[in-house]
Amino acid sequence: MASDKITEVSDADFDEKVLKAALPTLVDFWAPWCGPCKAIGPMIDELADEYDGKVQICKMNVDDSPETPGKYGIRAIPTLIFFKDGEVADQVTGAVGKPQLKAMMDK
Repeated sequence: MASDKITEVSDADFDEKVLKAALPTLVDFWAPWCGPCKAIGPMIDELADEYDGKVQICKMNVDDSPETPGKYGIRAIPTLIFFKDGEVADQVTGAVGKPQLKAMMDK
């Protein structure tokens, strides 16, 4: 994990860290074996630095925590879901570009 501003979340603490978060939260659903997940990793780190204090950025390893991705119907990774006030505000699947993610968070 390159940025210390990224929070690891699991099935056990997802509600507490994401749904009850004071800040809007972007969750990166990923797995260590996923190539595209690794490819967007550095971009996620940059966003964590750029949006520090405005947006919380979390990562969830879908292998370690399969319940939450199932709850949100995630079938492909990487999937990034943007939560606001405990609700899904936006979602993208696949290795998308930084401008697309920034647009999602700036909305």
